[in-house]
Amino acid sequence: MKHLNKLFLGLGLSAVVGTGLTGCADETFPTDSATQEQVNNSASALEGALNGVTAYMNNASTSWFDYGHFTFAYGAMMVIRDLQTADAPRAESRYDNFKRWEENRYLGDSYIYMQYIWNYYYALVNTANVVVGGADMETASDEQKGYLGAGYAFRAMAYLDLARCYEYLPCVGTEALSTEGNPIDSLTVPIVIEGMTEEALRNNPRAHRKVMKAFIEDDLNKAEELIPFLEDRAGGTRPDLACVYGLKARLYMWVEDYPKAEEYARKAIDAAAVNPMNEDDCLNTTTGFNDITKWMWGSTLTSEDGLVQSGIINWTSWMSNQTLYGYTSPDPGMPFAMIDRNMYERISDTDFRKYEFKAPAGSFLAEKNRYIDGIKVECQQTLPDYTALKFRPAQGNYDTPSIASASSYPLMRVEEMYFIEAEAAAHQEPDRGKQLLERFMKDYRDPEYVCYVDSKEEVVEETVFQKRVELWGEGQSFFDIKRLDYGVLRGYPGTNFYAGTRYNTLHRPAWMNYCIVRTEANNNAAVRGYNNPDPSDTIDEWSE
Repeated sequence: MKHLNKLFLGLGLSAVVGTGLTGCADETFPTDSATQEQVNNSASALEGALNGVTAYMNNASTSWFDYGHFTFAYGAMMVIRDLQTADAPRAESRYDNFKRWEENRYLGDSYIYMQYIWNYYYALVNTANVVVGGADMETASDEQKGYLGAGYAFRAMAYLDLARCYEYLPCVGTEALSTEGNPIDSLTVPIVIEGMTEEALRNNPRAHRKVMKAFIEDDLNKAEELIPFLEDRAGGTRPDLACVYGLKARLYMWVEDYPKAEEYARKAIDAAAVNPMNEDDCLNTTTGFNDITKWMWGSTLTSEDGLVQSGIINWTSWMSNQTLYGYTSPDPGMPFAMIDRNMYERISDTDFRKYEFKAPAGSFLAEKNRYIDGIKVECQQTLPDYTALKFRPAQGNYDTPSIASASSYPLMRVEEMYFIEAEAAAHQEPDRGKQLLERFMKDYRDPEYVCYVDSKEEVVEETVFQKRVELWGEGQSFFDIKRLDYGVLRGYPGTNFYAGTRYNTLHRPAWMNYCIVRTEANNNAAVRGYNNPDPSDTIDEWSE
């Protein structure tokens, strides 16, 4: 705790959304990027608008810091989703700014926790809208076409996240009805595009899954056509054609079009400029999971970024567990990021991904754990069993925030595409899916791996489990659990989930149907009466 207190003294958090916050009609247009008028007919201004999108991935809005130190932009969205599964417990701590999502508390339409998610994503959508509205596809230069393609890809990514989080899917014991009794089955979020009038924004209903799927697919088709013209990927922070294929693979998984998901996952693999990370890539104490060159697509913070300059409101502070500052520094009482004990124990001892997590005291696997020189003893003595060692601070620097937090985190890795391909194949032909899974695992993760199950349901579950291990901490498991109607198991003998989070569900949890915030209903008449039910505090639905 002493390291945390060096940087910030105290934290004031107002939980309830007050009248000072406004809905998306007022809140979703960032003031720190180019306007539509500025980018029209100018390639350089259009590139500036695209830079505004990549910058907004790590937007540091100090107006949000007062509400909580969970406000570190897209990286926080990834953390939140993982905390709502059974994969990523946190050590119990009074410093844990994410505990509301872990405990399923205050997640209704009137609380800041959901307001931040809603405002962040729609601001991201509107930065992308400025790009895609910045030139006519028919008359654009090749340079402009490349920027347009990237803009469409970013917008598709944002809407795909939104749709999968907010889509109402049935939970056991619940009907697909709003509190007011209106049907909400498969409703996602309102679609906001460039050039919409205020009147349209104020009467903009939740899009049905079919409508949203067609919208995202159209954006990705345009991106696929245009993005080959993009010459500069800005260090991997802009998408390329392989990323567009990867987004299509995610899209088709969402709507359970498994043949197309398999097709586009393979296209992404073939087009990707990277191979799966090897053991040294993953376990390296200097570059482990902070090196954007190893991924299809990532986001990078620099020492000048506000999130880095904040000291502790950033990805490294919350995810590395190996710094002498921040929320997961090796001090007693910190909210360390961990893997679920059950999940850890299911990983084979010959799978090197198991070494990304601290082995239990006395385990022969402890010698497989790699620690950064200079902080090894503190980590060994203080970090709880199963603490993640996966995400290293930049350059392996553990004590200088301006260096350590100027890091990258992954948005898309080619490994995900292999698992999408295998799962999609398993839904069609279980034996073929099993073969694809075994081939990837043997070639890249565990030479002794064998998939011992044969039925479609079992092969799919095993594939998704291995994907969850692979993408731990990367914000993707939530979507598979919700799509496949899997339960969440946190309460069991020996669990490392703390008492307030030990919920067990037989099917998808109600909290995976996000509530639309009240400020949206205040500004948009079409969503009133069509919100998802508030899941907060419904602990009697689950057993501890």
